[in-house]
Amino acid sequence: MMHSDQRHLWRHDHSFQQDQRHPGERRTIAVAALTGVTMLVEIGAGVMSGSMALLADGLHMASHFAALGISAFVYVYARRHAHDPGFSFGTGKMNALGGFTGAIVLALFALAMIGESFMRFFRPVSLDYQQALPVALFGLAVNGASIALLGAPEHGERHDFNLRAVYAHVLADLLTSVLAIGALVAVQHAGALWVDAAVGILGGGLVIRWAVGLFRQTGAVLLDRVGPEDIRRRITENIERDGMSMITDFHLWSIAPDRYALEMCIISCRPESPDAYRERIPRDIPIAHAAIEVQPCTSRIARCARQVPG
Repeated sequence: MMHSDQRHLWRHDHSFQQDQRHPGERRTIAVAALTGVTMLVEIGAGVMSGSMALLADGLHMASHFAALGISAFVYVYARRHAHDPGFSFGTGKMNALGGFTGAIVLALFALAMIGESFMRFFRPVSLDYQQALPVALFGLAVNGASIALLGAPEHGERHDFNLRAVYAHVLADLLTSVLAIGALVAVQHAGALWVDAAVGILGGGLVIRWAVGLFRQTGAVLLDRVGPEDIRRRITENIERDGMSMITDFHLWSIAPDRYALEMCIISCRPESPDAYRERIPRDIPIAHAAIEVQPCTSRIARCARQVPG
């Protein structure tokens, strides 16, 4: 009889590499720190100088600092709790949750910008070019430094939704700075205050588009939407290639960045062991957890024997 204290010998790890530090974690923390320092400098300078432009930009930086702080927290929390048995498939979905939360903050920021821009169409606000332009240029420099800290996305980071949310926030801020500088120059030389409002609406629309894309991708992971069709097709073709086996129940879903869980039931006229079918799954498909059930084909199950040649 097998003793209960031997159970751990048969268990496999469910951390799925979430206990390792993601490449984007340090970069996210660095960008959050830079944003936080900039926020404090602008708010402090705004209060001491009485500059509303500096104070407003500092408060704007505060919203981005909060969003980046959430992303940094997600990385640390997921890594430290990767081996917590309370999470059935590890903490991989914290990454998608971080990206989803980031998309919400991004969308709220864009809606606020669009709303303020519409108000300025009907109630134009005079702009202090001499005061606002240096702030916009300073913001552009900080955002450029943030992009440099993040660096180019590494291989496989397209599945890191938390990092993609960070990129989206920094790019949104960079876009806002560029559009603001363009609008200020146009207002200064043409005197057309409506340009500032139009640019705000344009920038907000682009940011919302990014947020919606991130919503869809992270929402699909959080709701266990079925895995990519090409992966499902390749697994099915390899399992059923002998003409003796048929998948009758197939579940494939994402449990971490570029990691999938698989559950399937196979009916076969010449059944093999689950491990034999597991070996048929292409090695390049990142299946982190696979539960395979094999049933022999009988007359009660689709009359499988009549469908198999010979």
